[in-house]
Amino acid sequence: MRKLLASLAIILGAAGVAHAQTQGDPAAGKEKAQACAACHGQQGISALGTFPNLAGQQASYLAKQIRNIRDGERVVAQMVGQVDDYSDQDAADVAAYFANMEANLGQVEAEEEVVERGRELYRAGDRAKGIPACAACHTPTGEGIGTAVYPALSGQHPEYAVSTLTDFSKGERHNDPSAIMRNIASKMSEADMEAVSTYLLGLH
Repeated sequence: MRKLLASLAIILGAAGVAHAQTQGDPAAGKEKAQACAACHGQQGISALGTFPNLAGQQASYLAKQIRNIRDGERVVAQMVGQVDDYSDQDAADVAAYFANMEANLGQVEAEEEVVERGRELYRAGDRAKGIPACAACHTPTGEGIGTAVYPALSGQHPEYAVSTLTDFSKGERHNDPSAIMRNIASKMSEADMEAVSTYLLGLH
């Protein structure tokens, strides 16, 4: 498992620094981000679980997602046309704006065994299934690592997290470096996805 985690960190780290990061200006991103509020909330916290919370997200990761959606490398039906006119600077500015917001602190309401399974997967993984600990890349408190373009997961909506893992497992989302998330998600059962996604909501 240690070798698996070490390899994972090396691969993702190399991929994360492959794209030179544009420095974002939160003040410049504020006006551009107003259109995002309809789905992601005025404070970057979505009222609907199908849309991700953006508040407190790592700026490097969010900027990458905006660029990927703009360039067609990641397909999100709800985002069609929303960022087509964004420059790399626009993406960086909007990302910086949301990154500076207070992240969501969720309250988990689920059966104890579900939360415990989620905690186990997040903190230790599942050696038998070849699933590494989520904390290895997303940190024990779920804030992610900006320099490596690892996203924050703390306080994310379970519905969104499950749909993301499902898309990775089916190969419908494929903008993960070296197919890391596709490989991991493909080893997870639906129950595993539900458990770890439930755990993320209250993680901080």
